[in-house]
Amino acid sequence: MRRRDFNLSVLRTSAAALIAPRLFARGLADSAPSQASLYANAIVIDSLCSPFIAMDVLPSAETVAAVRQSGITAINFTASVPVFEDTINILANLQYLVEHCSDAFLIVRRYSDIARAKRENKIGIMPGFQETQFLEEDADRITTFRRLGVRIMQITYNNRSIFGDGCLEPGNAGLSKAGVTAIRKMNELGVAVDLSHSGYRTTTEAIAQSAKPVLITHSGCAAVYAHPRNKPDDILKSLAERGGYFGVYLMPYLVASPTVPTREHVLDHVIHAINACGADHVGIGSDGAIEKTVLTPEQKASFDKEIARRKQLGIGAPGEDRYPYVPDVNGPDHMQIIAAELAKRGQSSSVIEKVLGANFQRVIGDIWGKD
Repeated sequence: MRRRDFNLSVLRTSAAALIAPRLFARGLADSAPSQASLYANAIVIDSLCSPFIAMDVLPSAETVAAVRQSGITAINFTASVPVFEDTINILANLQYLVEHCSDAFLIVRRYSDIARAKRENKIGIMPGFQETQFLEEDADRITTFRRLGVRIMQITYNNRSIFGDGCLEPGNAGLSKAGVTAIRKMNELGVAVDLSHSGYRTTTEAIAQSAKPVLITHSGCAAVYAHPRNKPDDILKSLAERGGYFGVYLMPYLVASPTVPTREHVLDHVIHAINACGADHVGIGSDGAIEKTVLTPEQKASFDKEIARRKQLGIGAPGEDRYPYVPDVNGPDHMQIIAAELAKRGQSSSVIEKVLGANFQRVIGDIWGKD
């Protein structure tokens, strides 16, 4: 939901803080041994996530250590803003960060880097795009950014773009000719097509047009709660039929306002998605941060400012009157909590492992190639 820049102040963070020993979430000690072992051995991927809440301030050593305790193997990190030059700067700064903190992070450029991140106890960062403006200006930039390591790209964000209509566009005009061309180019280059913020027709048509499986990295189930950001069952089923992936987010749009969502709402969507499209196609894309959100007065003011900004730009969704996270699935242990809740709802270890990250890993291999 939120756009995060890497500025140079972040990159001056002490290297010692970033190479703190990685531990698994503290709560693992309280889990059943089988659950703790499952989580410790699993590939754990959050399909839309940031390491920190604020990427424009220096993280403390304690914050970095907490993030690394998550047990998360890899994340799809939004590395785009609407302006081309600023997006280039974000990618350059991300590269600079990883070069100087190679014991803590690596950039996932190919499928095998996911297993490498797990093996080396690092957090793999997959640079991804949610914005389309600078790609609309010149579709050849898809190739440029692919060469810079960006291998996950959305084609629309809420409103209408040259490529198609977003989920808040009332016209629901679907995928454009330019959108068809962009998808073909992404297929050719091994770039994953993300339809999380696309409208109903755009999503449906893009699934059909893509020669490779597509991603919905962060969304919810419209059958559980009807909201423009949530996807209906027919989309989930067509996505699965073509080998795609659906990530459930940890956002207010899981339930009607003014209710503050809980882990029960999250699990309602996850279980429904499993039933609708099968256990081989569901995961978690929190749309948040690994770092725990603490509602200090400063954080509330930051959220309020961002909500107002989105409303003014016309990109704010209905229900953005609550803060953008689920309070009791909040922080470095959010994937562990979801795993434990899935077990409570009778899901098998194999299903839990798939939801934690194996499904996302599999579809990335299908799209990128397994090198």
